[in-house]
Amino acid sequence: MKDENTQINLKLYYGTVSVVIALMLLGLLAGNPLLHHPGLGYITHGVLVFLFSSSLLIYPLYKSHTLRIIIIVTASCYFYTIFFLYPDTWSNFIFLCFIPAISILYFDTKLFHLSLLLNTLSIISLFSYIAIVDRGNHYSYISEDLIGNSINFLGSQAIIYFIFYLSSSRLEKQKLYYEQIKHSERLKTTGQLAAAVAHEIRNPLTVVKGFLQVYEKDNSYNETNKRHFSLMINELDTAEQVISQFLSIAKPDKDTEMELVNVKNVLQSVTDLLNTYGLLHHNEIVLKVDEDCFIAANTIEFKQLLINIIKNAIEASNVGDSVVVTAERKMHLVEIKVSDCGQGMSKEEMDSLGTPFYSLKSKGTGLGMMICFNIAAKYKGTIHFDSEKGRGTNVTIRFPAAKLGR
Repeated sequence: MKDENTQINLKLYYGTVSVVIALMLLGLLAGNPLLHHPGLGYITHGVLVFLFSSSLLIYPLYKSHTLRIIIIVTASCYFYTIFFLYPDTWSNFIFLCFIPAISILYFDTKLFHLSLLLNTLSIISLFSYIAIVDRGNHYSYISEDLIGNSINFLGSQAIIYFIFYLSSSRLEKQKLYYEQIKHSERLKTTGQLAAAVAHEIRNPLTVVKGFLQVYEKDNSYNETNKRHFSLMINELDTAEQVISQFLSIAKPDKDTEMELVNVKNVLQSVTDLLNTYGLLHHNEIVLKVDEDCFIAANTIEFKQLLINIIKNAIEASNVGDSVVVTAERKMHLVEIKVSDCGQGMSKEEMDSLGTPFYSLKSKGTGLGMMICFNIAAKYKGTIHFDSEKGRGTNVTIRFPAAKLGR
């Protein structure tokens, strides 16, 4: 289907270009007053027809920014040349007004604004030449109403700009819609994969947990062994909770029990857990939390979100750097910030965060960050990244503050 659409577009392009070239050749050869006495002007006209036609024909093969500039410059030279060579043909002035319209075809914002600016400066120079030097000898239809023609030119540029603005805005919306469709398809595929894998993992975990519970109640084991069994059961419970979150990608669980979460206690628990991991790379976690930070969420899910974010900050940090975690209440929101001085991210990398199977880690899957976004959205929270290459990353997590009962 893609190849077929490309072929149709190429046929339409070359068909249109063929018509344009044919019209330029007719203008050069049919009824041209300079044809019987060809001079430098006529030769220049012919050379520009050849250059403009060649540029249009080879553009689909390269589609480079440089070739676009060459096409715009060549077209400008062509239209200004025929304007000066054939002063009796007043319609040539119309082509000068619509030169910037050529750049609209490429949806290149910088090229369009450059073309608009250069053409405006060229028209100002042209009108100055007609008013001061020519004085109506060849371009009386312009000099007799110079102000009116200036207003008409400005009006044509405004119309062209309006068309470009509408076309560009619609194209950006279509791109965004297309990206959303692709993201939805990835989520669907990831959900199906997560459901299948999680189901296969949960079965053996249930069997192992069952045997450990039996051993835990067996009086033939001493208290030390029973504590070990209890610890293993707790870890299996944590693993089952993580698996449930993967399953929530396929089928979000909106009935998860919500509770009043003390953000300070949870952050203290998470940092205590990750401090050892940070010390492996000589990274210290600095925690600064206000007392009155409470949110309504599921504690385990909220803890999982924080573990993923802080762990990523540690892994992104350079050896010896600190990861600063702060939490404070701002009006009706609880704001948590995780800051590192690591390698940072580009805008393109930040825009792709949360996309399934996109990760900046060599062995990452991108599912962890996607789960973080899902958890935040589930409890009406947001996650915002502020980063720059070589200058670290600031992650801001906001949740609605919970109202404490009296």
